[in-house]
Amino acid sequence: MLNRFDRERPGLPAIALTTDASTVTSIANDYQFADIFAKQLRALGQPGDILLAFTTSGQSHNILNALDAAHDKGMRVILLNGKDGGAAAASVATDDIELRVPSEVTARIQEAHLTMIHCLCELIDNHLLGQET
Repeated sequence: MLNRFDRERPGLPAIALTTDASTVTSIANDYQFADIFAKQLRALGQPGDILLAFTTSGQSHNILNALDAAHDKGMRVILLNGKDGGAAAASVATDDIELRVPSEVTARIQEAHLTMIHCLCELIDNHLLGQET
């Protein structure tokens, strides 16, 4: 989002909650690994922001806690999920979007998630800049 996808556009405000090793290890060491995203969202999330979350099983505690934190902050969620949806599917609110890959094979779920991300990026560009002809 900070850079372009397929065509030139202004950068969009976005952060990846996985890339700050100091923050991730500090939260995991001082609290628990299940809080690595929720604590960041509670500090940085604003009403109207969007959390894009990934889980192949729907059972990852760090993602479940992140969904709760996002909803507490008034954020919407786009959840890329897999298998039968797990507990994460039950945490999706009415205004959220769940995109589920109903496979038991983690690699297939991750491959589908990558395609979905590319489609989302293209949709965002088309929404902001208009459809390319």
